[in-house]
Amino acid sequence: MQVKYDGKEYICSFEFALDMVSGKWRGLILWHLSHGTMRYGEIRKTLETITQKMLTQTLRDLEKHQLITRKVYPVVPPKVEYTITENGQKLIPIFEQLSQWGNEVGAELGEVMACEKGL
Repeated sequence: MQVKYDGKEYICSFEFALDMVSGKWRGLILWHLSHGTMRYGEIRKTLETITQKMLTQTLRDLEKHQLITRKVYPVVPPKVEYTITENGQKLIPIFEQLSQWGNEVGAELGEVMACEKGL
């Protein structure tokens, strides 16, 4: 089955799914948002090594793909909150399984520290 989305053609739905969550930051942002709504600064503090440019770009991509929502409050200074969507939330059990796999295989290959908040 061929999938077409956002000007791209995918060989199958698995390739499409991987493209939606690929990259270093997308999965981490979704994981942290699965525990509740966060502001931009909170996400940036949580992901200490992400640059401002990369965070902004990744949040825009996740919003474009309807994995998160962005709510802007009309206040000064600007207040923006990010929340995981129902489609984004559907990925969390998959991420939990990946984390479990990482814990098991990581322990076999060397020392791997489990992620925060239950991962």
